[in-house]
Amino acid sequence: MDRRSFLAAASLLLLPTPKTRALSADPFTLGVASGDPSTDGFVLWTRLALQPLAGDGRGGMPARDLDVDWQVAADERFATIVKSGTATARAADAHSVHVEVAGLQPGRDYFYRFKTEGRLSPAGRTRTAPSGASPLAFAVAACAHYEHGYYTAYRRLAEQEPDLVVFLGDYMYEYGPSGYTALAGRVRTHTPGKCMTLADYRLRHAQYKSDHDLQHAHAVAPWLVAFDDHEVENNWAGSHSSTFAPDFKQRRAEAFRAYYENMPLRRTALQGAVLRVNRRISWGTLARFHLLDTRQFRDDQACMDGVRAGCDDRLSAKRTLLGADQWRWLEQGLRGSDARWNLLGQQILMAQRDYKVGPGREVNLDSWDGYAAERTRVLGHLAATSNPIVLTGDAHMHHLADLKTDFDDPDSPVVAKELVTTSIASDGDGYRDRTWIAEALAENPHISFIDQRRGYLYGRLTASEVSVDFRTLDYISRRGAPARTAKTVVIPAEQV
Repeated sequence: MDRRSFLAAASLLLLPTPKTRALSADPFTLGVASGDPSTDGFVLWTRLALQPLAGDGRGGMPARDLDVDWQVAADERFATIVKSGTATARAADAHSVHVEVAGLQPGRDYFYRFKTEGRLSPAGRTRTAPSGASPLAFAVAACAHYEHGYYTAYRRLAEQEPDLVVFLGDYMYEYGPSGYTALAGRVRTHTPGKCMTLADYRLRHAQYKSDHDLQHAHAVAPWLVAFDDHEVENNWAGSHSSTFAPDFKQRRAEAFRAYYENMPLRRTALQGAVLRVNRRISWGTLARFHLLDTRQFRDDQACMDGVRAGCDDRLSAKRTLLGADQWRWLEQGLRGSDARWNLLGQQILMAQRDYKVGPGREVNLDSWDGYAAERTRVLGHLAATSNPIVLTGDAHMHHLADLKTDFDDPDSPVVAKELVTTSIASDGDGYRDRTWIAEALAENPHISFIDQRRGYLYGRLTASEVSVDFRTLDYISRRGAPARTAKTVVIPAEQV
């Protein structure tokens, strides 16, 4: 049975057993998820919520801890249980559950489910990383503003049944209703108010997780997740609030806590007020994913942020986007990698991007253009790394770009390709302004493709090449749009 058939049959195979205690309804309304696969295991996640949109952010759950049984099976009918146990869904943690499973076989599918007080969860399908160089099918997604459209792109992504999903930020948005309006208008409505407190962030995550298309995408494959800005606040930087909020450090810590509670992350990710999402995940000897955190450790944006011209501060060698510790971690990881491919998963456009048509230059100071000297150092290390690829979110448009240590020199060698995914939903239906695209490409000759519609990336990685489809949908303001491939790029491996 393939993944699609399995998920379609899951509701018939896994009917709830009779209740043994007094939960008034199904507590698995937010679905299930898995993440961070290793050769012998992965993280399993769920969060119990009887009433996902209960205003206090606690999901309508009783104020007591609950035991949650979990099972991992070798088959979709759960005839062969290979691992099982009991976890505690703590009221203090919004009844979230993180199970770190180990001791499994490498490179194969597994099925999992949860049970509490007589109620059975939907089943999910996940996968361990291989020990060798097995091919990898992966998807890349980002930016899913709930108000701006339906999550059809998640559904289409799931239908392609990837082995792994890489999500690169803006999983949820902090704005109150109509706080950020798309051209297509508001299709759905956020929970009341801008996210400011732990309860606000928990409630907003629950609203997003209640979407069945998103639940479907989580249930077909393990995810690698990292945040960008909107999981906390638009364009925040380190300890700096873009709105100059006096209590920002506390707000950020509470946003991090809610993020951890709602994501398939390992327990070591949450370290007090710090949330560590920069990490390395290996797919056997074929690929190593280096996930970056481009928000938490950066200097404040230069020249008061925004798209600006004439900001010399952005060129300073003293400015950092990664922070000293993460820089050393990345440098050591790239130098020590023996993987065939090295994929840098990060949140903001790395390629230089001139937004001004004609003489002069205007750049986005929130992107790597605002930290140009450190970008040059990163690209220098990528140049010495085996088959580097940079995967990026944030831009709400597909981009394909050549990365160079000197973007102004046409003869500067290409260090790596940057593959930028458009948004799942942010900015609504999208469009194709061919005149604007032609002008942008002419102004930035190292960028060869832009598409302003919604979608995701779907890639196939082997020892000899990576082939990536830029997938697009014509609309998301109503349900049911098909996904099409707007462009395919094939990148051959360097012969070493």
